Amino acid sequence: METEKLAREGGRAKRPPVVAATAGARPSERRCHTVGLLLILSGLVHLVVFAVDGGPWDGPVSWRKPVTFGLSFGMTLIAVTWVTSYLRIGSRLRALLLVVFAADCVVEVGGITLQAWRRVPSHLDMETPFDTAVSMTLAVGGGVLVVLLTMFALASFRHRPAGPAGMALAVRSGFAILLVGLGSGAAMIARGVVLTRTGHQEAAYHSTAPLKPLHGVSLHAVLVLPVLARLLSATSWSEPVRRRIVAAATCCYVAAVIGAGVWAVLTY
Repeated sequence: METEKLAREGGRAKRPPVVAATAGARPSERRCHTVGLLLILSGLVHLVVFAVDGGPWDGPVSWRKPVTFGLSFGMTLIAVTWVTSYLRIGSRLRALLLVVFAADCVVEVGGITLQAWRRVPSHLDMETPFDTAVSMTLAVGGGVLVVLLTMFALASFRHRPAGPAGMALAVRSGFAILLVGLGSGAAMIARGVVLTRTGHQEAAYHSTAPLKPLHGVSLHAVLVLPVLARLLSATSWSEPVRRRIVAAATCCYVAAVIGAGVWAVLTY
């Protein structure tokens, strides 16, 4: 009995940290994946609504918002749920952060979708008390997203992420670039609020345009780069080769972000 006990304890001691950290989070992962798929489905449904109902694709009032936000938030939620499985973070803390993140994604997409059906802007709309409440809820939700994703980003740099060759660089770079996207989103909201509060409502709606490419490109590095590292792990290429490919892809992604940033500065 003592020998068997020691063998079991030794087996547990040898478990990779990432396995030990995520073993208790599987139910929360499944919930997040389900919510992410539902958000993507919502985006696709509203794409059909746009095809039937028509109307402008651009502008503060259009079906573009529930489509793009549903797809983007759904993919980001699924990506973050998967990518954080490589982080060396406690299972309970990770599960809690993911559940809050999923709930916040639902609030963001729900508020945007609600306002699209009401035919009013979802952001920066202070015309009525209800519209103000929705806009402020979305702004607060954006702040929550920044806090949660920053915590995951810090965890990725505090301890080297697990995974196949190149995954550590992919995860760290993905989160770092994601923070750029969150920063650009916060800048859009802040500038829009200032213009709205000073009586320039129409200018507020158009002020976000220069930063949208930077915001959109930066958000999905946390999915693209880790997926590349995971796909490369299925090849017969050596680890140094796979690391170099991930590094090259990261450099290309950073170049795209810089390009979007330069364009934002020139057109702001």
